[in-house]
Amino acid sequence: MLGEFEYLLITVAAGLGDSAYGASIREELAVATGRRCSLGALYTTIDRLETKGLLETWMGDATPQRGGRAKRMVRVTPKGVRAASDFYDAVSRVSRGASWAVNGTESPS
Repeated sequence: MLGEFEYLLITVAAGLGDSAYGASIREELAVATGRRCSLGALYTTIDRLETKGLLETWMGDATPQRGGRAKRMVRVTPKGVRAASDFYDAVSRVSRGASWAVNGTESPS
């Protein structure tokens, strides 16, 4: 089972498609969650997900915008899609019946 941050990272990478790389993923995570993650946490999680076969990474071309440095591109594997889908399904199942999921107006204290 994925952890919350792993799920968020895979989901953001999938949404970014061919534009998924460290900085773009980090930016989208901040927009989606309202929280910033450190580069260390981001790349440690990317490495872990790649080791599990849930992501693939490769070095893209160097760009002038990055001072000639290459981007580490990220792609979600079919196994990663299944893992994220399983996580989403599990959260949806356990959320049924929770007050905030039932009527959408109450928030937990």
